[in-house]
Amino acid sequence: MDLDGRVVAVTGAARGIGLALAEAAHARGAIIVALDRDGAGAEAVAVRLGGHACALDVADPDAVAETIARIEAETGPIALYCSNAGILERDPDPGLATSADPASWERAWSVNVMGHVHAARVLVPLWLARGEGAFLGTVSAAGLLSQIGSATYSATKHAALAFLEHLAIAHGGDGIRIAALCPQGVDTAMLGEASAAARDGVLLPASVAEAAFDGMAVGKFLILPHPQVADYARRRADDPERWLAGMARLRRSMLGEPEA
Repeated sequence: MDLDGRVVAVTGAARGIGLALAEAAHARGAIIVALDRDGAGAEAVAVRLGGHACALDVADPDAVAETIARIEAETGPIALYCSNAGILERDPDPGLATSADPASWERAWSVNVMGHVHAARVLVPLWLARGEGAFLGTVSAAGLLSQIGSATYSATKHAALAFLEHLAIAHGGDGIRIAALCPQGVDTAMLGEASAAARDGVLLPASVAEAAFDGMAVGKFLILPHPQVADYARRRADDPERWLAGMARLRRSMLGEPEA
């Protein structure tokens, strides 16, 4: 898609994949609006890229609606919204899959799922009226597979992917492009040494961002910067029992437990 002179808003833009998406869009001529709970971090990105910034908590529906309205009024129509903000909280007890408390579940759901929903509720009607628009949601390979060590992340990323699929099914024929970016291990603060993703190839955020824009350029819905994830997803679909057994073995090895 042609972004030259068009407005691209990026959440979680202060660092990591969000920063890389903002830089990649800027390189394509876009006017960047950097959005992040870290308002100072977003402002620093905006200054460097000659764009705009706003502090934003994507879990707050009123703040999301007000921020989008402000961008549209002061900067211009949003051509692409990169819904990238996300959080990962690991199971407090690595040996107990149910150890996350309700507050942790609420935090994960409010950001990893509702962050997409709040933005789409405002943007999709605007784009339907215009006949165009694009929504790039950063999900994770965990949305296709699983996240060993975090029940909240795994479940909410599955839900996020389902929501984006719903948007694509309903509005992909209305001139609205929907894409789900599902990287595996990425060299960001979110990646821990104990993560299963860290064992299978870690990409730089810039590589993930380039994959995202390359995928959108050819109209892909599911964008997999780590190509092996497609094979893993096929294995999971073809033989769920074998897949679960293999993941259970991997989990035991990560915990240092003996083979069953």
